[in-house]
Amino acid sequence: MRLPTLDSSNFTRLLGVVSDLALVMDASGVIEDVSTGSATLVASGCQAWIGRRWLETVTSESRTKIQELLASVNAPETPRWRQVNHPSPMGNDVAVQYVVLPLEQGKILALGRDLEAIAELQRRLVETQQSMERDYLRLRQIEARYRVLFDTSSEAVLLVDAATQRVLEANMGAQSLLKDAGKRLVGRDVREWFEDDSQSEVQSLLRTALATGRIEMCAARVVGLSAPLTMSATVFRQEGGAQFLIRLVSREAAAEVHHDNGTTLALVDAMEHFPDGWLLTDTAGVIKTVNEESMALMGLTAASQIVGQGMERWLQRGAVDWGVLNTSLRQQLPVRNFATEMRTLSGLTVPVEVSAVYLSRPEPAYAFFVRDVNRRPSGAAAGAPGPVHPFAELSQLVGRRPIKDIVGETVDTIERMCIVSALELTHNNRASAAEMLGLSRQSLYVKLRRFGIVADADVETS
Repeated sequence: MRLPTLDSSNFTRLLGVVSDLALVMDASGVIEDVSTGSATLVASGCQAWIGRRWLETVTSESRTKIQELLASVNAPETPRWRQVNHPSPMGNDVAVQYVVLPLEQGKILALGRDLEAIAELQRRLVETQQSMERDYLRLRQIEARYRVLFDTSSEAVLLVDAATQRVLEANMGAQSLLKDAGKRLVGRDVREWFEDDSQSEVQSLLRTALATGRIEMCAARVVGLSAPLTMSATVFRQEGGAQFLIRLVSREAAAEVHHDNGTTLALVDAMEHFPDGWLLTDTAGVIKTVNEESMALMGLTAASQIVGQGMERWLQRGAVDWGVLNTSLRQQLPVRNFATEMRTLSGLTVPVEVSAVYLSRPEPAYAFFVRDVNRRPSGAAAGAPGPVHPFAELSQLVGRRPIKDIVGETVDTIERMCIVSALELTHNNRASAAEMLGLSRQSLYVKLRRFGIVADADVETS
């Protein structure tokens, strides 16, 4: 192909179309001019290469390729593209593919293509491949655990296809229970091992389990066994369709499991309908379970509005109350009738009494019982002696002493009662008691000396 001579401007435009980077060098490889339109190459600082040897702008492993490119400038063979890496100020290497061509007066032209887009695709491909390998590894581990549990289970377990009702897998317990010297279990109809009078029960069980998606159970008699077995069926779906997981256990073992489950369900139902509020948290105070009374107390419409949140968020004094409760529960000491206030969803507060216990099984947790003080009966039971009012005799002092003295003594009495109660609630932790009362520690110490609750020497050593 014969082309007319191009002027410098058209030649420059042509270089910008066919390449991302153009370098003009002298015969020794010193860069005299740089032209680029790639943002990646501009960010790598290629404009600063002018006056430097091309060999010095690449990484150490690419210098041999640069020497080979410079040596092949005047070779009669067709120029070959070579990939080299340039170090970048951002810390990563920039991949560029070069070809060199001779120019007049011994000059050398190097045309480069930015391979960053290709390198990014390669990195994504490698990351995707590694992610797939990790997923395959997890699946193999899950398959191995499933196989160990399936084969070592003492119960007879069968996997049955829901469409054909033929056995897909059977563990060692099933092979031992349904042994047949002449035939294999896999591939046979699951109904073959049951007596004629149990066929309808088994068929009804499988239809019900498939329709409801729940665990269904029935009593069935297996051929060759005198005692009936308890059969349970669970349906699950895979890519090939629905399958049944069938378990066969003796009636005695099933009754024991049913008793344990029944006790657990009874406790769960009792806590759900407990007349006082009930919350279960972990040892960090994150709420795990809440009953209906607690939701009604705090103005919630769904358990999801509180589950997963910290207990201290719903206490009026926040970290102060939680610190007192957590300190006792962490020492496995029960908390009884701790007076505080709970926040509601609307921002209001409700006076409550909190009792709590530490639970060690099945994992460490705290159980909180919350009672609304406003719902406590106001009158005492008939015939029971009423509590003595601390200020019942104040009216008798009117007229005998000035009101200023009566009020002063009353305030002192209230302050002393509050301080004593705060120290009891905080297990004599004076810093927490001061925070609970809204006092500084120094103010609390002054009042402790004033009311004679502690000696001066005790305050000074605190």
